[in-house]
Amino acid sequence: MTWTLEGTYFENCSCDTICPCTWSGLTAPATHDRCLAMLAFHVDSGDIEGVDVGGLTFALVVDSPPVMSDGGWKLGVVMDSAASDKQASALGRVLGGELGGPPAMLGPLIGEMAGIEKAPAEWRQSGAEISVRFGDLIDVAVKTQFSGHISEPVQLVNVFHPANSTLTVSPATRSKVDAFGVRFDGAGTSGFCAPYSWSG
Repeated sequence: MTWTLEGTYFENCSCDTICPCTWSGLTAPATHDRCLAMLAFHVDSGDIEGVDVGGLTFALVVDSPPVMSDGGWKLGVVMDSAASDKQASALGRVLGGELGGPPAMLGPLIGEMAGIEKAPAEWRQSGAEISVRFGDLIDVAVKTQFSGHISEPVQLVNVFHPANSTLTVSPATRSKVDAFGVRFDGAGTSGFCAPYSWSG
């Protein structure tokens, strides 16, 4: 059987402005002692081996060494509490790398799977702003960055990233993450967004 997920992703991390991990393909060190990150994914449409997961939202919470390619990541998944047991199980298999595709490429970097927590998900997307809230665990908003009078947003292109090779620079306007022992907050920290299309 095959699977597909399509939708919008955005991330926020503890690095200043533009995360060096992202533009360097995980080879330049973070701007702090650790790279603490939250990657949120909204599924516009998705089917995992016959299970419809469209409309759900999930987030990956990461604590990694300053050079992310060194591995040893701690990773936890925050799942939309609207997901049925069947949907959560299907998404868990994808995010755990069991069914291949982009999530599987992160497998060698993960040193500790912190588990899956469910929380009510509130995903909002309007113009240049995207936000997500998972109960008391995550409350993050980002806003697309524009430069001068140029109509197109600031972007990173040709980057190594599981969501997309082109990321729109979107610094955090609100940031609070407290899940799996990973805690960070602060407006103005690094953020990106992009459409994603995964399959396996």
